[in-house]
Amino acid sequence: MDTLWDNIEKLSAVCRAAGAHLPDEELKALQISKVAEEAGEAMHALHGLKGLTTCGDDHTWSEVQNDLVGAVIAALLAMHYIDPTGARATFDEILHRRTRRGREAAAVA
Repeated sequence: MDTLWDNIEKLSAVCRAAGAHLPDEELKALQISKVAEEAGEAMHALHGLKGLTTCGDDHTWSEVQNDLVGAVIAALLAMHYIDPTGARATFDEILHRRTRRGREAAAVA
C-alpha cells in the first residue's frame, strides 16, 4: 500500500513534468499559490454551506472537506517541490513541534 508521501512523490513527478517548461523557482511559487487557491475553495464551499454566496451555490460539509484535503495535498506538494529529498523529515519535525501542546495535554490527562 502506498503511503501518503509515496503518493505525493508520484503526483509531484506528474506535476513537475507538466511544468517542465517553467523555471524551478517559478514552479515552487506557483505550487505555493495553489495552497491558497485550494484553501479559498474551501472557504467558498463553507460560505455556500451557510448560504452566504451571491451566486446561490449550495454546498455540503463533504465539499468543504474535499477542498481542505486539496489544500493539504497542495501544501505537501509545495514542500516536496521545495526539498524533494527532505520534505518528509521536515514535515515530521514541524508536525512534532507544532503539536507539542496536544501531546503535553494528553500526558497530563
